[in-house]
Amino acid sequence: MKHKGILIVVSGFAGTGKGTLMKMLLDKYENYALSVSMTTRAPRPGEIDGVSYFFVNKETFEERIAQNGLIEHACYCDNYYGTPRDYVEKQLEAGKDVILEIEIQGAMKVKEQFPQALLLFVMPPSVQELEQRLVGRGTETPEVIHKRMCRAAAESEGIEQYDYIVINDKLEDCVVEMHSIIQAAHYTPLRNEEFIKHIRRDLEGLAKGEK
Repeated sequence: MKHKGILIVVSGFAGTGKGTLMKMLLDKYENYALSVSMTTRAPRPGEIDGVSYFFVNKETFEERIAQNGLIEHACYCDNYYGTPRDYVEKQLEAGKDVILEIEIQGAMKVKEQFPQALLLFVMPPSVQELEQRLVGRGTETPEVIHKRMCRAAAESEGIEQYDYIVINDKLEDCVVEMHSIIQAAHYTPLRNEEFIKHIRRDLEGLAKGEK
């Protein structure tokens, strides 16, 4: 039985290691495609345009919004973030499991358009560990770190809207757990309606004496 691609939304507090998890997931397993988001924030050291993000100015981003070229978009810490529509839909049609790494506001918008999307929320083992990871990145000021921690407190109110939480304590274990959840999701009745209908039709035909 050939499965259609699943749209997977991965969210989590800043500093939980979402980006590293996604990279390891794609390196370790086949059939995943990572959607590249568009943003108006400046690139961080080592980030590449078109690979890490599509880095654009505010005017370009707002033009894409007006053209309905984004599945979702949101403003986070004074910058726009959004998901280009064309790439995602093309990969799903090809049977790829497409991963979107976005925040809660955007995740809820995706769920409205794609009810069968799988929502995963990455969490740290503790608040203390989360703060240590943010400080350890060495890319943000104490003021920005405080702002991100306050944002995390607000985001924690939306976790229950997700299908699963994934605790990123040991990175390698977390990657395996995420893959297992995604594979299991392929077999839910909601994501196999056409296959179920096909089996049901054949059974009904058999019951009626049809060949």
